[in-house]
Amino acid sequence: VQLQASGGGLVQAGGSLRLSCAASGRTFDTLHMGWFRQAPGKERQFVAATSQDGGTTFYKGSVEGRFTISRDNAKNTVYLQMDSLKPEDTAVYTCAAGNRWRYIRFASGYEYWGQGTQVTVSS
Repeated sequence: VQLQASGGGLVQAGGSLRLSCAASGRTFDTLHMGWFRQAPGKERQFVAATSQDGGTTFYKGSVEGRFTISRDNAKNTVYLQMDSLKPEDTAVYTCAAGNRWRYIRFASGYEYWGQGTQVTVSS
């Protein structure tokens, strides 16, 4: 599975961005999908994840209520809608796909990783 993320950019605090992650391959709907982020000098953080059918979602506490993860299995794409953005959301955002459901909130739960897309929120 190859993953291609897009949609990052520069936005003012309070603004919105929508990230997309397109997957190749025919196994997309068998994989849970997640978004992680890494700011300069900081460790990678779990942001959000969704089950194979999109019916179950998980969020990092500080983004819950502001970010929404969704997926379209017909388009092999997962999205991250980010609203009410804050400067502390600035990071490189990376999408991932995996099979280890027990570890869905952790990097170890994912076998496939895309390249990152930069999100910068100005104050």
